[in-house]
Amino acid sequence: MSPSTRKLAVAAFAILVIIVAALAAAAQANQAGAALFKKTCAMCHGADGSGNVPMGKTLGVRDLRSADVQKETDAQLTELISKGKAKMPAYGEKLKPAEIKDLVAYIRGLKK
Repeated sequence: MSPSTRKLAVAAFAILVIIVAALAAAAQANQAGAALFKKTCAMCHGADGSGNVPMGKTLGVRDLRSADVQKETDAQLTELISKGKAKMPAYGEKLKPAEIKDLVAYIRGLKK
């Protein structure tokens, strides 16, 4: 194997390792987001984010899977989770910024 081919192979392997690590981190964040959603949000928003649960119907929560919610930016969703709005309580002092980020990522995955 020539030196240039060896360098190319090493670079390709390094890129592969980075991709695998990134996928593993994303999967871990998704699991964390799912667990946090179930613990913190599902009572009102339902396990599927539809809001089709007694508390969600009573409060008139939005369907997190809807295009209306999904079009909001990550910053907007982060602010809503952090500061609350109307009947939605604020979670900014109860959750760490990384947890809120995991929730936003999880909500993105609920898209219809």
